[in-house]
Amino acid sequence: MGMSDDVTIPRGRRERTGIGRWWRTASVTGGGTDGNEKLTAVNGAILIVLLAVLGFTIPQLRQFIWLHLFMGLLLIGPVMLKMASTGYRFFRYYTHDVEYQRKGPPEVALRLIAPLVVISTVAVFVTGIALLIVGPTHRDPWLLLHKVSFIVWIVFTSLHILGHLPAVGRALGIGGRVQAQHLGAAGGATGRWIALTGALVGGLVLAIVLIPTFTSWTAHSVFLHHHHHH
Repeated sequence: MGMSDDVTIPRGRRERTGIGRWWRTASVTGGGTDGNEKLTAVNGAILIVLLAVLGFTIPQLRQFIWLHLFMGLLLIGPVMLKMASTGYRFFRYYTHDVEYQRKGPPEVALRLIAPLVVISTVAVFVTGIALLIVGPTHRDPWLLLHKVSFIVWIVFTSLHILGHLPAVGRALGIGGRVQAQHLGAAGGATGRWIALTGALVGGLVLAIVLIPTFTSWTAHSVFLHHHHHH
């Protein structure tokens, strides 16, 4: 009996030792709902910046097609992470996890918009990748679908971003409470940095690997209108 007393470490102290502590920091799911919200919000902020750059390429697409293709591919990493972190919250909430139930679902309007954001995002990327694969000569249904899904996407994503701006601001320490709520505030900070960096590096690697496929699109003649006539 005396022996087991010596061995049992109070729960608080045990969490501070070795593996438990490492898992809490290095795990992407570390920090519970707050950690999940921070990961989602910070990744969301990164996406807003990257999408702004991508948006800039659209009016001068002829000139910036290479950047458009590069940024589009780079975005796949953070977009997948965003779907994973929000999907994780959704899964935990609907499997009646106490902590996530207490946090509650987002507002009804935002919940209705979310699937449309996801569907249109997937559509924009799938049609974009299809265009990259088929090349400018076989762009036919894909280019139209890419444009249409983009219009749908911009409508619902704008609403989605506006609805979630307060949360993004809070997670980045803008406004809200005085003490800075930076990325490391909730548990699992290391895991979040690993996830965010990993998503960006993954997208970057994909973009770099696919640069050779850009050439058919970067050829200037692609955008001369007489190529459109059949």
